[in-house]
Amino acid sequence: MQPVNIVIADDHVMFRQGIRRIIEQLKEANIIGEVGDGLELLELLKNDRPDLIILDISMPNLRGLEATREIKKLYPEIKILILTMHKKKEFIRQALADGVEGFLLKEEPGSELLRAVQDISQGEKYLSPKMSNMLVSLALGKVEDDTLSTREREILKLLAEGKNAHEIAESLYISVFTVRRHRHNIMKKLNIQRMADLVKYAISQDYIHSTL
Repeated sequence: MQPVNIVIADDHVMFRQGIRRIIEQLKEANIIGEVGDGLELLELLKNDRPDLIILDISMPNLRGLEATREIKKLYPEIKILILTMHKKKEFIRQALADGVEGFLLKEEPGSELLRAVQDISQGEKYLSPKMSNMLVSLALGKVEDDTLSTREREILKLLAEGKNAHEIAESLYISVFTVRRHRHNIMKKLNIQRMADLVKYAISQDYIHSTL
């Protein structure tokens, strides 16, 4: 394992301290910084360039997935391990679509965190063992989104096809207002803030070829 510089981003100080104690078991790993929210993380990256960021999804000011998109855009060489308590399919799907190298549940033992850091540092991807079945499903493109309604998936398909709100309304025989309300609900469920990212998500999940 090559030497790896790590930044920990989590809003709970005691949890960061616990991660630090686990990581310090790896002689090749150096903790070069700790932050409590996404904006603080982006500020740190202006001066420091870690090899790996261990990042929580739920943080104040700028949430983990939003920070991930920004980091991958500005510093694509930095690797990211999501460390979270969230098991929702849309979170892991969005994180993988945004280019993270790993996804680990906080309920896993410390040994899995060490394994994740080692695997990612060696250029491999890592997924929490408790989510391995989901990884297979994602790879095969067979995961059904259990949080979106049938109508919401229909709208995502039409967005992937490049249709705007008026065209979707005509296609589904509903009002433009209803389309926009569904679109708002979809973005809220998927934790996506921008329309461009929603369309990108729909395309990345192959909604354009979906038969629903």
